Amino acid sequence: MKSFFNFLYLKKSNLIAVLFLVLIFFLSFLVPFLSPYSDDIHGAVFFENKNHLPSISHWFGTDSAGRDVFTLTVYGAMSSFKVAFGVVFLSVLIGVPVGLIAGASSGSKTDEALMRITDGFLAFPPIVLPIIITTVLGPSLNNVIIGIAISWFPWYARISRSQAIIIKSSDYVMISKSLGASKFHIIKNHIFPNIVNSLFIQGSIDAGYAILTAAGLSFIGLGVQPPDVEWGLLINTARSQFLNNWWVMFFPGLFLVLSVVSFNIIGDGLREYYNRKWDRI
Repeated sequence: MKSFFNFLYLKKSNLIAVLFLVLIFFLSFLVPFLSPYSDDIHGAVFFENKNHLPSISHWFGTDSAGRDVFTLTVYGAMSSFKVAFGVVFLSVLIGVPVGLIAGASSGSKTDEALMRITDGFLAFPPIVLPIIITTVLGPSLNNVIIGIAISWFPWYARISRSQAIIIKSSDYVMISKSLGASKFHIIKNHIFPNIVNSLFIQGSIDAGYAILTAAGLSFIGLGVQPPDVEWGLLINTARSQFLNNWWVMFFPGLFLVLSVVSFNIIGDGLREYYNRKWDRI
């Protein structure tokens, strides 16, 4: 807990980024219960209220179906955060064990085979595999998470492998080996605990890019589908009326940009925090 507060107070930008994401995260859960326009998130339409400018009663205005844009934008954060955490969790779950096993047995046939497999996935541009997977399996939130994670797990495998190779040659690991420690014991007690910081940094940055990638897939019709709500889907729905009703597209886009920037700030802040911490050791 002390380390967390030290990170927050390292820079004001770290604190602002964390507070923004926490606020949006909790609002996305509360808005169905607190908003007077909660029916809007379930596909209700109110054509008599369509295309109203931002006002006291509708802070972000209304869209072409008369739905409250503020309610939709805040609720859309739930889908975006599900993508962010789901992609990072699944990428770590697949990539880290692959990288640790390959790194702990570097130079062996196991290492060679695992790295060739990950290289095969890396041969695809990052957006191509998600497009292929969501096209084959069908556009949905879960398939978006699976598609992006399958495209990104090789990076976590690479990070884990490179760190494992460095750590396993350290003195304390060599001593542990000489005392008869198994490969699993070394991975569990010596290698993995020392790569967690790197995973936190990479995961924080990737969370933002996962939201951006998911929004891109929704924008081209391969991501989240109605009646679910997601920022990319809201932007796609509103793009044809942007010149006349700018607010319908602007606010979801603004929240998307601010969330991606916030995750990047947190990732950069974590890197700086851990670098300073290691410099003092």
